Amino acid sequence: MNTTCPYCGVGCGLIAGPEGLTGDAAHPANRGKLCVKGATLGLTLDDRDRLTTPTIGGRAATWSEALDHAADRFAAAIAEHGPDSVAFYVSGQFLTEDYYVANKLMKGFIGSGNIDTNSRLCMASPVAAHIRAFGEDIVPGVYADFDEADLIVFTGANAAWCHPVLFQRALRAREVRGTKIIAIDPRRSATADLADLHIPIAPGGDLALFAALLNLCAERGVLDHGFIRNHTSGFDDALIAARTAGHGIDDALFDQLADLVATTPRMVTAFSQGVNQSEIATDTINAILNLHLATGRIGKPGATAFSLTGQPNAMGGREVGGLANQLAAHLAFDDPAHHDLLRRFWQAPNLARHQGLKAVDLFDAMHQGRIQAIWIAGTNPAESLPRSNHIRAALERCPTVIVADCWPTATTARAHIVLPAAGWSEKDGTVTNSERLISRQRAFRSAPGDAKPDWWMFTELARRLGHAAAFDFANPAAIFREHAALSAFENNGARRFDLTPLAAIPDEDYDALRPLHWPVAPGDQRLFTRGDFSTQDRRARFIAVTACPRAIAASGTITLNTGRLRDQWHTMTRTGRIPALMAHRDAATLDLAPPDAERHGIGTGDLVELTSAHGTITLPARLDAAQSAGTGFAGMHWTQDQGSAGTINRLIGSARDPVSGEPAFKHGIARIRKIEPIWHGIALCRNAAIARLKPEIGAVWSRTPRAGGLIHLRFTGTAPLAQGTTCRTLAATMFDLQDTIETVDYADAKCGVFRLAALNGGSILLLLHVARDHAASPTVEALEQRFSQALGSLDAGALLIGRGASRAVPTGRIVCVCHQVSEPAIRAAMAAGRLTTIEAIGAATKAGTGCGSCVSELKGFLRHECVAAE
Repeated sequence: MNTTCPYCGVGCGLIAGPEGLTGDAAHPANRGKLCVKGATLGLTLDDRDRLTTPTIGGRAATWSEALDHAADRFAAAIAEHGPDSVAFYVSGQFLTEDYYVANKLMKGFIGSGNIDTNSRLCMASPVAAHIRAFGEDIVPGVYADFDEADLIVFTGANAAWCHPVLFQRALRAREVRGTKIIAIDPRRSATADLADLHIPIAPGGDLALFAALLNLCAERGVLDHGFIRNHTSGFDDALIAARTAGHGIDDALFDQLADLVATTPRMVTAFSQGVNQSEIATDTINAILNLHLATGRIGKPGATAFSLTGQPNAMGGREVGGLANQLAAHLAFDDPAHHDLLRRFWQAPNLARHQGLKAVDLFDAMHQGRIQAIWIAGTNPAESLPRSNHIRAALERCPTVIVADCWPTATTARAHIVLPAAGWSEKDGTVTNSERLISRQRAFRSAPGDAKPDWWMFTELARRLGHAAAFDFANPAAIFREHAALSAFENNGARRFDLTPLAAIPDEDYDALRPLHWPVAPGDQRLFTRGDFSTQDRRARFIAVTACPRAIAASGTITLNTGRLRDQWHTMTRTGRIPALMAHRDAATLDLAPPDAERHGIGTGDLVELTSAHGTITLPARLDAAQSAGTGFAGMHWTQDQGSAGTINRLIGSARDPVSGEPAFKHGIARIRKIEPIWHGIALCRNAAIARLKPEIGAVWSRTPRAGGLIHLRFTGTAPLAQGTTCRTLAATMFDLQDTIETVDYADAKCGVFRLAALNGGSILLLLHVARDHAASPTVEALEQRFSQALGSLDAGALLIGRGASRAVPTGRIVCVCHQVSEPAIRAAMAAGRLTTIEAIGAATKAGTGCGSCVSELKGFLRHECVAAE
């Protein structure tokens, strides 16, 4: 069965068959290729810990009871406080059909604009910039442009890690046609490491740089004056504003970049979260679009500006109007004709007349008591929004919080009503990827327990609120037909989003639908090749943007950048369950430039306390020469389930782009100081319940799944252990150990050594080692070796042996997850075979021959060996 991947916006096709999941060679987005996350999706089809039954106040309920209660709470809030007292907060993980029903209900029939989506956190700025420039939210190009470009510029986009299958197309273009690849990024990211040229700008420096490139192209006479004259407006003002911008980088680097940009008509600029998640994001994207419009490099083969979407259906959500500042189907709140069109199509006399609250504003309003009921679906705002402490307080203040999700999260923990949702592999619908390609996502397994699809939940809520006739959807195909019909209604070419040929698609054709681009029309899939933009005068608009100096971090602080890691996704409710995906980075860290670390006396593994105006967290440091001075990087994925640090978003403030409302996740300010540890610990558990640490543990800790269902825990104590501590009292402080569980232990309080084994009949439940000296602790491999041995072959003392007696050899950090190749194995092969190329390493170890995401690290190993040889 053909379906699509649930991770990033590349939108890779998959085939689900008896032998498992494989890449779909016929799907145009990936041509059979998969990244390591997609390749391991089969391992996520595990119903452990799934939500399977509706609950009200923690009590199991039927669907009828839960939905009746939800509808009563919504109706009461609307009756007493008006429609703007309720809200939906939904997700780019939704299928388009889920999105459509939720948006129609909130805007069309409840009568409020208060539906927003977690796509606000990643794609709202491109939407705003596209509408300002083109008159409509449109990505003009297609993935084939990466194959046909002579120059590809990645700015604010670590595509080698975050969109790896698409990045591999860029690398192949370099092999086939000599395409040059440029990476513009404050960090020397994996993408920068594999690029022909890295431009290490200051955080937020993209706007000034692209404005300077526009001015440079004007000076060198490489503008497309015919395109400017015939198809655009506002160029003179944009150029005047650009002339005030300094490029902000080394002059020699700028000259190299400028020469390539000025002399290469087939140029793609791909941008993503490094640009989008900024206080100046919309202006920055318009600076990029200004350069492409001025040079006529828009919608042509190998020449376009390209927004790389973060989530699998963020584009589909934008199509249906899932953002609070949209109506539906690319219709706008501020256009009376659009409002009238939608009111008539939906037959919705109560259609919302003004924009709703965007994500950050929505939760601020909740904190203030202005939101009385909220339905959250497919997202975890308690972890993913900035100022997470504030968000949690807002959820706890709200009288009615309803959450539909697949797994328990920090958000479901604060819900009054929890609804079990069907997830990927269990529900049917469509998604739209970054290149406007619509694909079917198909169910190939049953949802566990009573889990239901989100479109069904919203339809049932609508029926209970008195709107049954408008939500008489029998299946996703019926929803899709209405969605397509709305795109066609009185369109007449005014909006490029047009699915007219699909408006009457039969169920069987919907079931068999193959991937296709919108607008659904014959001819080239690119848009704006000959102008004809979606503005009233059919001209693209140049936007005059001005670069302002960014604030410089004060002494003792760093500029904090957050983002994705190679093998993880969102808050890890899916990827965090797979030991193979935890092997590359198995715990939260703060990446620091070595000079900054040296100035603070910090080494790799040392504890670092970060404090902002919004919170404090403590986590280990990781020294990384890829970091630019004065900056730190932390993965966005970690939560309270994986470690004591919890989410890095506790430190991120409410600053956001004034046009799009997208938060500035890339530019936090935090004070940094080293924390001296007092004791260290390691544990290995077999029982997940035991591994749920008590909050009073009083240590910095992390939790990582290991093969065989084991759970690895690490602790670093920052306060002395209590006087009279014993092995049993220490274990009881950390874990929920029943009194009936047998334990054996060894303690030397004077030396600060405590070791305990918890046993259950013939099996080991827990091994715990605590010591003042980290070097005295055994490795996790040593503990795994003991778990694998039968208790009959071990005496009690053997369970408690420390580091020295084990023969287990640490495997080292896994670099190539596809083939499970560790760093020590790669370095040993390089030394033994005198390997000097990526290809040679791949032939000897298979590293780098899978999805390719680890190639930048292999290149780093080679570079290090070359330096050492000199």
